[in-house]
Amino acid sequence: MTLTTHARRRALAVAVPAVAAIALAGCASTDDGGAAGDQIIVGTTDSVTHLDPAGSYDNGSLTLQTQVFPYLVNTAPDSTDVVPDLAESAEFTGPTEFTVTLPEGLTWANGNELTSSDVKFTFDRQLAIADPNGPSSLLGNLDSVETPDGLTAVFHLKNADDQTFPHVLTSFPGAIVDDETFAADAVTPDDDIVEANAFGGPFSITDYTFNELIELTPNENYQGLVAPAANDGVLINYYAESSNLKLAVEDGSVDVAYRSLSPSDVDDLSGDDGLAVHEGPGGEIRYIVFNFDTQPYGAQTDDADPAKALAVRQALASLIDRDALSETVYDGTYTPLYSYVPEGFAGATEPLKELYGDGDGAPSAEAAEKVLSDAGVETPIALSLQYSPDHYGPNSADEYALIEQQLEADGLFDVTLAGTEWVQYSDDRVSDVYPAYQLGWFPDYSDADNYLTPFFRSENFLVNHYADEEVDQMIADQASEGDQAAREALLGDIQQKVAEDLSTVPYLQGAQVAVSASDVEGIVLDASFKLRMASITR
Repeated sequence: MTLTTHARRRALAVAVPAVAAIALAGCASTDDGGAAGDQIIVGTTDSVTHLDPAGSYDNGSLTLQTQVFPYLVNTAPDSTDVVPDLAESAEFTGPTEFTVTLPEGLTWANGNELTSSDVKFTFDRQLAIADPNGPSSLLGNLDSVETPDGLTAVFHLKNADDQTFPHVLTSFPGAIVDDETFAADAVTPDDDIVEANAFGGPFSITDYTFNELIELTPNENYQGLVAPAANDGVLINYYAESSNLKLAVEDGSVDVAYRSLSPSDVDDLSGDDGLAVHEGPGGEIRYIVFNFDTQPYGAQTDDADPAKALAVRQALASLIDRDALSETVYDGTYTPLYSYVPEGFAGATEPLKELYGDGDGAPSAEAAEKVLSDAGVETPIALSLQYSPDHYGPNSADEYALIEQQLEADGLFDVTLAGTEWVQYSDDRVSDVYPAYQLGWFPDYSDADNYLTPFFRSENFLVNHYADEEVDQMIADQASEGDQAAREALLGDIQQKVAEDLSTVPYLQGAQVAVSASDVEGIVLDASFKLRMASITR
């Protein structure tokens, strides 16, 4: 695929010890800002938490941010290569130094200058705010950012030879924001951002009704990796129910339905000659999180006991029937997952298959009962289990009803199951409200590290009180290991260790899917795991 972007040469080196950059030739952009097409209507059930990149770490927010904020580097469409986006060049200039150069004359949609001060401000505020629902945990290796001049930003890293840092810049914390609009020490309200027109991506937001309707208009000041918008703009309609989203794409009320239709809906829609089903590489996972303070026998409970708490987690892991969840709830569109790094990523292993259940991937009540008995845990165990009915697709209720049934079938657990809508859920889960709860993960970038660092570092986005110094060191070691075989071995060691600690229980892996009218073009679902709306036309 030809990449259309600002016409100049660029450089990016991701193999770290080398100080020289790998040169990449940029392609010429159109002088007229791209051919205009009709306004595109996109429907989704993926709600936004915050428009401010410092206050959100979920796919619904990222999908919107991708359209309206600039990134220094990004994953090239239809590729896993990290290349300059807003930046003119980006390269390692030392083992702990990553230098970015901006082109001259950049401006935000509101006319404010876009300079290296915005870059420094963006990352300084991410670290300062460290919002529990934000992505600052991905910046654990960032020490500081300096700006020797208005076009240059130098990232100083704590650990040398960081193989993952360029990938991190393509993800949640990498969205650059206007230092004249955003607060330095607090999440900025959505309406303030929209009113200030503080956007630097392919689109600006010209109408904003939170999680109902958002209007995107092409940003004439945009410079970046992808071509200027090929359409006249985009309307994003938010739906509470996937059944309504299905009806909308069927009757033409929306041109594109993107996250989340049920597997049965996708199968049904695939038989409609007026519609097209688009699929992309997998990477989405489902898992259960344990709060180490409030789970049964957790550190802040009246009967706190680390050994018994671990036994409870191990018993749950032994009772989950992944094949049943895959086939009964998802018609095989999600497949069993036995590790933290899903199949298809370099370094992925399957330690949970051997450690729990029957040792070959199937559940085992006998194994669960033994681990509880050996730890002196009385049964049934009272477990409060929470899920979100509106954030992870329409099958979540069926998914967690079946999990409840699996846990209670042999009398080892007494589950209290409850559902909470996402806006409240995202606050509750980081406030010790849920002893055990559902989460899903849609990767920020295409590397195994993205399934480890955010979850298992001592300061992690789960905020579930799991911390292990050995795991911290192992994660740091793999990130700086330049030899691929040695790095994959380290990744396997981490997966084994966290599988033994079992702060989360992963169980399903899925793929990217969108459904559109058959005459819609330009939908790319690739390893960037981002839907870029600028290219969509009909």
